[in-house]
Amino acid sequence: MIERYALSPIKELWELESKYQKWLEVELGVIHAYEEQGICETGTYEKALKAAKINVNEILAEEEIVNHDFIAFVNCVTKTMGDESRFFHLGLTSSDVEDTATSLLLRDALDIIFESLENYRRVLYEKSLQYKHTVTVGRTHGIHGEPTSFGFKLLGYVAECERNLERLKTIRKELSVGTLSGAVGNYANIDPEIERIALEFFDLDPTAVATQVIARDIHVDFLHVLAMIASSIERISVEIRHLQKTEVLEAQEGFKKGQRGSSAMPHKKNPILSERLTGLSRMVRSMVPIGYENIILWHERDISHSSTERFIFPESTQIVYYMTEKAQDLLNNLVVNEDRMLKNIDASYGLVYSQRVMLFLIEKGKTREYSYKLIQKNAMKAWDTRSSFKKYLLEDTEVMSIITEEELNSLFDPTFYTRNIDAVYRKFEES
Repeated sequence: MIERYALSPIKELWELESKYQKWLEVELGVIHAYEEQGICETGTYEKALKAAKINVNEILAEEEIVNHDFIAFVNCVTKTMGDESRFFHLGLTSSDVEDTATSLLLRDALDIIFESLENYRRVLYEKSLQYKHTVTVGRTHGIHGEPTSFGFKLLGYVAECERNLERLKTIRKELSVGTLSGAVGNYANIDPEIERIALEFFDLDPTAVATQVIARDIHVDFLHVLAMIASSIERISVEIRHLQKTEVLEAQEGFKKGQRGSSAMPHKKNPILSERLTGLSRMVRSMVPIGYENIILWHERDISHSSTERFIFPESTQIVYYMTEKAQDLLNNLVVNEDRMLKNIDASYGLVYSQRVMLFLIEKGKTREYSYKLIQKNAMKAWDTRSSFKKYLLEDTEVMSIITEEELNSLFDPTFYTRNIDAVYRKFEES
């Protein structure tokens, strides 16, 4: 992982020492189960626990000789043991330990991400409440639609975040599985009861059916959830990038004292964090197809998945954690220009009120088709001439024969569009 995007505590989770420690815990868990079943004498677990020592450099040096990382691990960890070493890795294959340890590592990573995502949701919701009654223009296809609430825009991201939190809860249960079933997964050299006891030690369930490995569709589900979290953060990042455009400038990233925006142009304040989050989201999504490829292994197993998982598991989890942490910074330092939001509503010459005028004509007894054509005619004039929509309506005798000037003025009120915002928030909070 690039150090620039590696944050504690999740980066330490994927360091070699942490991986070897998880391998050791799984091996010791099996010895604990053997002891409980009377296969080895009482105290064997404690002896192995005290004797086992992890020395990363020593293991790497041993790997240079044996050309097998797991055998190197076993050789180095057991060389300080006595007779208890007979029960270390007894009846197991390397995939048993590696896959079960991977489940533990992924679950730990998920828990770290979950807490960060909850914090992000809290910050996002607080912002949505702060700007609940802040009127801004809503855009569809990038074009002015109708006025809305800026807080309401943010509330949509809150709801999306809550769905992702629920997805993490669901996938946590799916990830909490292990396998200790031996070569080709048929329990020929280890009793299924040993697997059950050992995995219970880690609050893991045995997989319903394993070959020599845990089926990789479980991991794809996890990668999917990570990609959705990343995409959700990218969605708000892209929104902020648009809102920070000079021509829009309704919101912008915070700019610290002493910060520089450009090496060439001293005036620049760029949405660099939003752009960074956008790029990192692409990285996370790019790992999902690799997860699919890893499902398709030869027979009971091969190791075509192994090299890719050394990248996609550490990097996807670290990137998403980085994104959830930095998205909080983005929101906490967000500058919201409420005056510019009101000004931008008028940038489309009052056309944002076209539907309300049309509906008022319908309320007056006119058909929808008649009302639509009459209002569209004046709207296109306003757009083509870059001048006031209301002015053209006031000059249109056909329009003014149906409504009064006072009624027309009342239809050009942006706060009308936020009149049900409190009800929307209540509905959200009750859901």
